[in-house]
Amino acid sequence: MRPLTEDLPRRLAAATAAAIAAAALAATAFTVPAAGADTARGIDWQPCPDRPDIDCATIEVPLDYDHPHRGTIEIGLARAEAAGPGERIGSLLVNPGGPGGSGVDTVKDGFTHPAFDVIGFDPRGVNTSTPVQCDPALVQAANAIAHPANEAEFEARLAANAALTADCRERTGPLFDHMDTRTTVEDMERIRRAIGEGDLNYLGYSYGTLMGQQYAEEYPHRIRAMVLDGNLDHGIDTAWEFASAETAAFEDNFTAFTAWCDTTPGCALGGGAAAAYEDLKTAARTGTLTDPATGEPVDFHALTATAFAANFPQRWPDLAAALAALRDGVPHEAALAAPESEPVNYAALPIYCQDWSYPVPDFAAWQDLADRAATAFPTVEWSPYNDNLLGCLGTGIEQTNPQGPLDIDNAPPLLIIGTLHDYASVHPWSRTVADQADQHLLTYEGYGHTIYGKASDCIDTVVDAYLIDLDHPRRDQSCPGLDHPPAPAGGTS
Repeated sequence: MRPLTEDLPRRLAAATAAAIAAAALAATAFTVPAAGADTARGIDWQPCPDRPDIDCATIEVPLDYDHPHRGTIEIGLARAEAAGPGERIGSLLVNPGGPGGSGVDTVKDGFTHPAFDVIGFDPRGVNTSTPVQCDPALVQAANAIAHPANEAEFEARLAANAALTADCRERTGPLFDHMDTRTTVEDMERIRRAIGEGDLNYLGYSYGTLMGQQYAEEYPHRIRAMVLDGNLDHGIDTAWEFASAETAAFEDNFTAFTAWCDTTPGCALGGGAAAAYEDLKTAARTGTLTDPATGEPVDFHALTATAFAANFPQRWPDLAAALAALRDGVPHEAALAAPESEPVNYAALPIYCQDWSYPVPDFAAWQDLADRAATAFPTVEWSPYNDNLLGCLGTGIEQTNPQGPLDIDNAPPLLIIGTLHDYASVHPWSRTVADQADQHLLTYEGYGHTIYGKASDCIDTVVDAYLIDLDHPRRDQSCPGLDHPPAPAGGTS
C-alpha cells in the first residue's frame, strides 16, 4: 500500500509505480467481442519489444462483468520462464501492490523463480493494460493541499479532488468506474483460465494481498497455492482505525531510531535524540524552521516526511545527520524533479476510492483526527500514510467494493506473511487476516514493507517449501530480523 497524496514527482514515481502512458495509449479504446467469443482463452506470448528475453502479451476481458457485451479492455502480462535447473511446476501469477503497481514491470525488473514461470500482470487501468489517464496538473493541484489547516483549505481540497476526478473520468472513459478489486479478481480468474494450467499459484504483495484475499473468497476451489505478503485489512471501516494503525507503526520505529541514536557513538544528534526532535517539531509549527539550502520554511508535515526514514534502520545514520542539519542550519542539497505535462497513468485514484470509504465529513472531524493521533502517539503524531484519508473526499466516486471481514470457505491452506515493523501494511493487519482466514501467520521480525525474496533466507525457505511442495506451516512461525543500522561516520555500533 502506498500514499495517495504525496507531492507530484514522488507520487508519480513511487505511489502509482506506473510509467507515464505512452502516446499510443493516449486514446483509451474499447472493443466489442464477436458474439460467443471467449476473450480469455489462450495467451499469445511474444518477446517484449524492450526486453526480448521476457515474453509479453495482452488478453481481453470484459469492461463490465455485469454487462459483458458493453465491450472489453486489455490486461497486460509479462512472463519470465522458470529460472532453476530443476523441474518446472507451473506458472506463478504476481502482483507487487500499489494500488497501481505494475506486475509487468516487476517481471521486467528481474523477478524470477526457479520452479515457476513468473507471470506479472498489470491490473486494469495500469501501465500496459488499458490505462486510466489524468491531467498531472490536476493531480498536483489536489495533492498540494495534503494537510488542510482550516475549513477553507479543506473545502479547496474537496473541490480539487472533484476536478481531478472529472478530468480522469473524461480522459479514461467508462473504465474509470470499473476499477475496484472485486473486478480485478474477475480479471485474475480470466488470466488463470488463459494460462490453462489448472489451479492458480499466486503471490501478492501489499495491495496485491487484497486481490488474493478476495480471489480466495470468490474462487476458493481454484487455488493451488497463495502467498500474501504484507496484508491489508479490508475490515477496517473508520478513519481512526486506519490512522491509529499507521501512526502506531511509525511511532514504534521512530522510538527505536532515537534509542539507537542515544546509545550509538557518532550519531549526529548525540544523546537526547527524542528531545532534539521535539525542538524541531516546535520550530516547524512556529514557522522558525527553514531548509538551510533554500531558506524555505519546513512545516510539521515536511519534517514528518523526513523523519519517515526511521522506518528503515539502514538509513538511521543519514536521518540523524539530516535532522542535525536542520537543527544546526547546515546547508544540504535538494533535488527537484521537473513537472510532467502529458496525461499520467493515475489508476490509484479510482482503485482506492472504489475499494475504501473512510468518512471524514468536515474539517472539524479532520482536525479531531489529527489531535487524537498527536495525543496517542506524541513523538511522531502523524504518518504520511494517513494522508490517504483525504484522497477520496469530494470525488463522488462510488464505493463498489464495501469493507467487511474476510470470509473464506473451503480454500486450501494459504500462506500469510507479516513484517513486524512494517510501516505501511502493518503487522496487526496480517494477524487479523490470518485469524479471519483461519490460517497460520509467518512473521518476519524485522523492518521494511514486505519481505519474501528480499533479504531473509528463513522466510524464503518457508515460502518456497510451500510454493513448491505445498508444505504449509503447521503453526505460526517467526523468522529473525536482519536489519542492522550501519555505524555512523566516525562511530561504532
